Amino acid sequence: MNLLSSVSQFQQLKQLITRFMMTYKFALDEMETKIEILKEEFQMLHDYNPIEHTKSRLKSPESIMNKLVRKNLDISLPSIKENIRDIAGLRITCSFIKDIYLISDMLQRQSDLKVLEVKDYIKQPKPNGYQSLHMLIEVPVFLSDRVERVCIEVQIRTIAMDFWASLEHKIFYKYNAAVPDSLVQELKAAAESVTALDRQMERLHREMGEIKADNVIDAEEQLKLLQIDNQQFNIPIALLEMIGDKSDN
Repeated sequence: MNLLSSVSQFQQLKQLITRFMMTYKFALDEMETKIEILKEEFQMLHDYNPIEHTKSRLKSPESIMNKLVRKNLDISLPSIKENIRDIAGLRITCSFIKDIYLISDMLQRQSDLKVLEVKDYIKQPKPNGYQSLHMLIEVPVFLSDRVERVCIEVQIRTIAMDFWASLEHKIFYKYNAAVPDSLVQELKAAAESVTALDRQMERLHREMGEIKADNVIDAEEQLKLLQIDNQQFNIPIALLEMIGDKSDN
């Protein structure tokens, strides 16, 4: 094989890998758009946003290959697609535990998404205390010449759960030996404290909501206002009454 043909073949392989990785990037873009729509819908209709923030990531080709080698799997693009399910990852951080299941339900109801697997580490935490809801979701990616169905891993957790998981990762990053039992127990105790804090804050949020519901001062005036994308509009009473009359019929 001469140098020119070798370079040409390398370019073709590079293009294949680039196209392969791009489908996962596009799948993440699609999911982030869906989440952004849900955020805006909730903010406008319910004056409440259950999603604090999102974070996405793509595994590097080197990391993917290392995982194939560890699992003794065939090193090929079809093998990667079939066996490596966490190439694309999306983390959704919520305010409260109930929001985790709310977002999970909303994603599962979207007809173009296919939920392949759900692992609930909130109801059944990992031995070290880790908590999160994991979902494997197949996302359609519409390319110029075909539709690819791409699997991404979605993790949904509260701010407190994310705080615990992030620091646990930093503490034990690249530590390959067995963690001493005393530290495992401390980790679990810290995770239990996180759960207690989550439940306390959720209770406070619920009770505050009940107090607000009892306060009807200016409620009628608030109903006349509509805010979309930082623009505020007055809703004519006649329009409200017309829509109300039609919905009653």
